[in-house]
Amino acid sequence: MSSETPDFVGEHDIDRTTLDIVESTLANTREEMDRVVETTAISPVIREQSDQFPLIADAQGRMVMGQFGSAIDTIIENSPFEIEDLEDGDVIATNDPYMCAGAVSHTPDMLLLRPIFYDDDLVGFSSQWGNLMDVGGKTPGSMPVQARTIFEEGMRLPPVKLYKEGAFDSELLQTFAHNTRLPEHAEADIKALAAGTKTAEKRVQELCDRFGKETYVEACDAILDRTRDGMIDLIHEFVPEGERYTFEDYVDDDGMGNGPIKLHLEIYREGETVYLDWTGTDAQVPGTVNFLLNEKMFKMFTGVFLIMAFDPLLTFNDGYYDLFEVTLPEGSVVQPEYPAALGNRLPMMARQFDVLQATFSKLIDGFSVAGSYGTSPNLVYAGTDSEGNDFQMLEILYGGIPARPGGDGLDGHSWWPLFRTVPAEYQEAYYPLSIDEYSTRADTGGAGTFRGGHGITKLYTFEEDGAITFQDDRAHTYPWGVDGGKYAQPSEKRLLRTDGTEEDLPSKVENVPVAAGDKLVFSTAGGGGLGDPLERDPEQVAVEVRRGLVSESAADEEYGVVLADGSVDEEATEARRAEIRETRDELAEFDYGPLPDDEALEAQIAAERREFDSRGN
Repeated sequence: MSSETPDFVGEHDIDRTTLDIVESTLANTREEMDRVVETTAISPVIREQSDQFPLIADAQGRMVMGQFGSAIDTIIENSPFEIEDLEDGDVIATNDPYMCAGAVSHTPDMLLLRPIFYDDDLVGFSSQWGNLMDVGGKTPGSMPVQARTIFEEGMRLPPVKLYKEGAFDSELLQTFAHNTRLPEHAEADIKALAAGTKTAEKRVQELCDRFGKETYVEACDAILDRTRDGMIDLIHEFVPEGERYTFEDYVDDDGMGNGPIKLHLEIYREGETVYLDWTGTDAQVPGTVNFLLNEKMFKMFTGVFLIMAFDPLLTFNDGYYDLFEVTLPEGSVVQPEYPAALGNRLPMMARQFDVLQATFSKLIDGFSVAGSYGTSPNLVYAGTDSEGNDFQMLEILYGGIPARPGGDGLDGHSWWPLFRTVPAEYQEAYYPLSIDEYSTRADTGGAGTFRGGHGITKLYTFEEDGAITFQDDRAHTYPWGVDGGKYAQPSEKRLLRTDGTEEDLPSKVENVPVAAGDKLVFSTAGGGGLGDPLERDPEQVAVEVRRGLVSESAADEEYGVVLADGSVDEEATEARRAEIRETRDELAEFDYGPLPDDEALEAQIAAERREFDSRGN
């Protein structure tokens, strides 16, 4: 049965021009909120990499404009006050994932929520959350690999008022910041997030000034309804009724020797409702890769996939949430029970994107997407320099985006479109390290008619003694190719010591000591390919060989393209492709790479961790 139809659905007494102006203003406000935060925060993960997300909601807490979904009702429920107790100038702060239903999914993410009033009436909310550099816990960066509970992952703030009727609670913020390793960063970044919410308040009040409060409220309903109508059209056109489609993929491990970790999704449609069922997904694990998946956020992810693929002019919002029914099994890795550790939930988050798009690839005729590099890798380098100054760097890295219908995957890109790379010049200016290489990994994207994106290699030289903590994934499993496309290459990590020894590292480690002069080679996975590689334009292959993205041997072996002095030998290429077609196996719908069976892979992952631990790490 479909969920009850929301009360905003229906006819609206608002002209289209006014509606378009309000919707466009809110869309621009969302971008302005980001810009305010980026220019007032001081931590590079926000200021340089844009790891923050804005949201504008109506008075019922429904997201009208945003990206990450709304859990305003849950935040209020877990606060010591009722919605009627909110006053103009209040700002609520929380970074506890369990008290906002996973709207923020690990403790470094701080969320600020501001009620917006006009003529003493509540007309909406604005919120902004961002990734703080540190909130305490057992490791710098507050994303330990070996934590077993969230208590080891730093300071948690329940939903409380940081601002009360405009009065700033400096003691509250100082208490929180005091429990972090970078209190000045924490204080500045939290104030920047508050400024972002204030920007939205100002713009919403200006819209009420311009059009009237009642018209603004009506416009919010109409924007939600407009998106809902568009989603109904997408569901009818692209999601067939009656059939059930399933897909499974795996996160490598939890950083403690447990893995692989299965995600299983089934999708089917009845009427206008699409059902998404994660039953069959593995139970939560001891380590920190558990992902407290917010139901509304997953509905948003699902809608975003359909919108971006088929109607990118639609607005992301809560309007279509009643059209999706989600089952998230309690105690699973996508709905872990308190107090499970959550700090490195990104492999699970990224893999649910992969599984979602793969299941849609099965049910949407002619639309397939391959597998991705599998997480948002992060690296923390921390210590005390020779002059006695503490330092702590946090960086998010990127990998290969999968091939998609009509186009290659992006090389070395985030799966969050607005994220950016921290400039090497910034890192070298503010931290005791040098970036000796930042390059695309040739041949790491899966071959196909459309090539998967390549991973990257970043070479760090550490200039002071310290310790590194990082998480990545896709070191044991492969980003799969689809519809004849090939799998991509996995991630790799290697530590080059000053004494000449080399050490291969697992994809998830914490507090590994490094000495001045040691080097870290951080290589991320590629994205899978789509379609028969022998159907790829030979001239495109030749261009990529000349650019160093594809090797000449891969051009020959994967694409059947023979080059002479850098140019395509058309006759030899035709013969080579005919030879490959005669000798190869039938192309697979999904190419998972040379994986061992589950038991062998489980033993391989456990043995890697035992061997690493035996070295005293």
